[in-house]
Amino acid sequence: MKPDLFQSPDYYLLDDLLTDEHKLVRDAARAWVKREVSPIIEEYAQRAEFPNQIIKGLGEIGGFGPYIPEEYGGAGLDQISYGLIMQEIERGDSGVRSTSSVQSSLVMYPIWKFGNEEQRMKYLPKLATGEFMGCFGLTEPDYGSNPSGMVTNFKDMGDHYLLNGAKMWISNAPFADIAVVWAKNEEGRIHGLIVERGMEGFSTPETHNKWSLRASATGELIFDNVKVPKENLLPGKSGLGAPMMCLDSARYGIAWGAIGAAMDCYDTALRYAKERIQFDKPIAAFQLQQKKLAEMITEITKAQLLTWRLGVLRNEGKATTAQISMAKRNNVDMAINIAREARQILGGMGITGEYSIMRHSMNLESVITYEGTHDIHLLITGADITGIPAFK
Repeated sequence: MKPDLFQSPDYYLLDDLLTDEHKLVRDAARAWVKREVSPIIEEYAQRAEFPNQIIKGLGEIGGFGPYIPEEYGGAGLDQISYGLIMQEIERGDSGVRSTSSVQSSLVMYPIWKFGNEEQRMKYLPKLATGEFMGCFGLTEPDYGSNPSGMVTNFKDMGDHYLLNGAKMWISNAPFADIAVVWAKNEEGRIHGLIVERGMEGFSTPETHNKWSLRASATGELIFDNVKVPKENLLPGKSGLGAPMMCLDSARYGIAWGAIGAAMDCYDTALRYAKERIQFDKPIAAFQLQQKKLAEMITEITKAQLLTWRLGVLRNEGKATTAQISMAKRNNVDMAINIAREARQILGGMGITGEYSIMRHSMNLESVITYEGTHDIHLLITGADITGIPAFK
């Protein structure tokens, strides 16, 4: 296994905008990725297997709910710290970042924001360490970009709820201890329910034959007359706005994470271009390779500035859903284009597992689709600036 020689690009000296705490958090995550993820991730991606042994380490670096208050087991960090952790983890692998951000923003966040004190104390400390792993059930076989059409439902049976339906494309599902599931009650109102592994009628079949996010565990959630205790209903908020708030947090993390993947591809391509000799000189000396590299660092720098500003707005409670959509869409599109250009610089070597680029490229094909597709995020911006929704 080649050593992880990654050096983070900072063309506009953005480190000057970070606090000492931000840099400590980021550097700890970066060191952990170099030590625990980089040496093994290609092998696990080839095997299409999630490296379960890294879960404890993810918890230790703040990969699970870093912004959750300390009283519930979180680190009590700000939104920029959360983003930097996601950036470093996705620099290692998008699938590992998916595991982390699902746990943070789609499981811990709704329990923290919409749960009661008993639910917070029961679940959040164990989720923060990775003792419990969670997943988020919103997408259904027939309802992706239109989650309001969901058919998963629950009925009030007096002393419990009876849950029926199915969810798909669920990260962490195969090994999750709990699932935060969104379903309609008998009046058609969407609510969140905490479903625990072991409840009769609840199963999580794994999704196989993926060419993307191969080191991430993906599956379905099947509910066949599952009896859910009434105390497992999240009481703080109902309606589609509740899961959308969770997705805002997750999409924000993705905007940072995609920068990490782009950085890794750029850094790999830059190093290779300086070392690869053709026609008696390094290929970095040729104009077309310099064009690719110069455009890469320009786009990374723009994304860094966009996302840092979004982090400031998140810390101030000012960031809008539309602003988050813009950053998610822009940064993932940026990253996938950089991955493709970096692969070109490496030539044939770019498709091998000796380098990370093709794995990043395949992973980003999922990231550009999940938690709001590339096109839907564009239309969210369009609706925001015109006042006219085009997707209804």
